[in-house]
Amino acid sequence: MDLQLASKRAFISGSTQGIGFAIAQYLAQEGAAIIIHGRTQAKVDKTVKRLSDSFPGAVVMGIAADLAVREETEALLQQLPPVDILVNNAGIFEVKDFMDIGDDSWHNFFNVNVMSAVRLSRQVLQGMLSRNWGRIIFISSESGLNVPGNMIHYGTTKAAMLALGNGLSKLTKGTRVTVNTILGGPAYSDGVATVVEQIAASHQQSAEAIRQQIMQSANPHSLLERFIDPAEIASLAAYLASPLSSAINGASIRADGGVLRTL
Repeated sequence: MDLQLASKRAFISGSTQGIGFAIAQYLAQEGAAIIIHGRTQAKVDKTVKRLSDSFPGAVVMGIAADLAVREETEALLQQLPPVDILVNNAGIFEVKDFMDIGDDSWHNFFNVNVMSAVRLSRQVLQGMLSRNWGRIIFISSESGLNVPGNMIHYGTTKAAMLALGNGLSKLTKGTRVTVNTILGGPAYSDGVATVVEQIAASHQQSAEAIRQQIMQSANPHSLLERFIDPAEIASLAAYLASPLSSAINGASIRADGGVLRTL
């Protein structure tokens, strides 16, 4: 299927690995120009080369900025050219007891997971509206609806992303700009893989065995009964970025593997 993205430029926050990189791969494969983002210049440069090597002829550039640092975020916004597609993917997570989450941690989670998306969307939305075409996609999580008791700060920020995407979609009424949110399920990202491998090594078990144990204990209601591959979420993001998805706006679309038990 031709997603008609050959003339489009996309910026994906947090795209040096995991879901963000998988989205960059899909969009590059469809002919879109890609702007990679990561916290360090070294990781950005490495990812730009990796993507360029995989898709010769693709237009790929990168911008490094730590979105937890306001000055670096402002510098990124000054460097960012007009884009047709914004994917708000950058985010942090951790498992922590609610009573141990201090104010500084709450502020940091909201700054990275929510305010980075606010600042990026504010930067690009007016240009999209004036050109009468654009796509803003939020990569949220099923945790925004079914907030984990041991990740309340993370789940709260993902719920905020749902609200932000819903509100911004109201500003696109009567235009060819759309704003949608993906509720991803438990994905086997690079970060998760590292943790699983560490647990496996400490328990002298295989990584696959630990993966299954985690899924059974943390996500017993999953219909997929396995971790989601980042590419499975990226393929949905690529479709939402396409002109073919023009009738989808203001939506929260599940790619959760059947973890959620509500509509």
